[in-house]
Amino acid sequence: MERSLKNILVLSFGFLLLFTAYWGLQTLQSSLYSEEGLGVAALSTLYGGMLLSSMFLPPILIKKLGCKWTIVIAMCCYVSFTLGNFYASWYTLIPTSILLGLGAAPLWSAQGTYLTIMGNTHAEKRGKVRRDVVSQYFGIFFLIYQSSGVIGNLISSLVFGQTPAQGSGFLGILLTAVFLEPVKDAQQKSEGEKQASPFWSTLLSTVKLFRDKRLCLLVLLPLYSGFQQAFLAGDYTRSYITCALGIQFVGYVMICFSAVNALCSVLYGKLAQYTGRTALFALGALIHLSCITGLLLWKPHPRQLPLFFVFPGLWGAADAVWQTQNNALFGVLFEKNKEAAFASYRLWEALGFVIAFGYSMFLCVSVKLYVLLGVLSLAMAAYGTVEYLGSKKVARLLTEEQTKPAEEGVTKTKT
Repeated sequence: MERSLKNILVLSFGFLLLFTAYWGLQTLQSSLYSEEGLGVAALSTLYGGMLLSSMFLPPILIKKLGCKWTIVIAMCCYVSFTLGNFYASWYTLIPTSILLGLGAAPLWSAQGTYLTIMGNTHAEKRGKVRRDVVSQYFGIFFLIYQSSGVIGNLISSLVFGQTPAQGSGFLGILLTAVFLEPVKDAQQKSEGEKQASPFWSTLLSTVKLFRDKRLCLLVLLPLYSGFQQAFLAGDYTRSYITCALGIQFVGYVMICFSAVNALCSVLYGKLAQYTGRTALFALGALIHLSCITGLLLWKPHPRQLPLFFVFPGLWGAADAVWQTQNNALFGVLFEKNKEAAFASYRLWEALGFVIAFGYSMFLCVSVKLYVLLGVLSLAMAAYGTVEYLGSKKVARLLTEEQTKPAEEGVTKTKT
């Protein structure tokens, strides 16, 4: 087995074990701990902590500790949240939710950076296109990672109200710490070691990256990702599933979402090299547009059982686009500032979660769906603008390369 693929599998199965316990708990937060709003409060503080840590922590930890040990330490924060659910109360869930939020941004930023470096390294060795390999690696990762949603929700459904596979988080930490190889970016080796970045420069690198107008446009993609995930985890499970079918169906319905998401993730990772990412983004937008329209028109009834599974299945097919292609896009476009780029990604995704959970108790479902529709439209317009500007830049460079030999020929003739 190739070294890069071996490390991708170790990382993926480490996340699988870690999130097997976490997925089922997160899905049930808004329904299981509905008294006095504890579940929604826990999710809100979780993503509030993630929002705060995204601004500063990921670049510093990744620079100082490397991707591997940043991931291991952040995994411990997730395990603390799992333990907090043993004795769920305001005094256990809120502090552990904050701790989890602080660890989430470094975890996912290090994960994105690691996969991007591995993809670029493998592409250089094999003479392949970088963006295709990076997209494929993210597809493999999310295939395995999303399987944790299937396992975690299955356990939480069969043994309702129990902590799903509580020991799996510790196994995930152990697997990652022992078998995941440290990795260093080739660019850091050639440039970074010549002159170490000052501490304050690293601390503010996420903020400084917003000087790039492409990032200013693309932040709407992770913002929408946060909105749509929050809607499914908080509003769909509570307002559609729990109200019409009962809380015992929440896990089974979410299994459908995770299973379709996992299969589509690896499919999109392979398809990207043939269709290009633009076609996949268009597909994801079309699917979510159809789902939002359908949910606005649908009046759920217990006798319409298949529809309760169709919507999360389609939602998962679109979410697979956002997870695989968004991450690959940020890794490819901001290759020189990967740590800050992925930190910015998590910052805006967390902001989407916080806003969505924040208005969850005040707005009706139809208004939330219209908000989703508006943010999706803006995100796609911004993404299209970035692709257009990129294509113009490529066309200009090609034109300059073609005219340069002709100009050199004229100069030689004059001489």
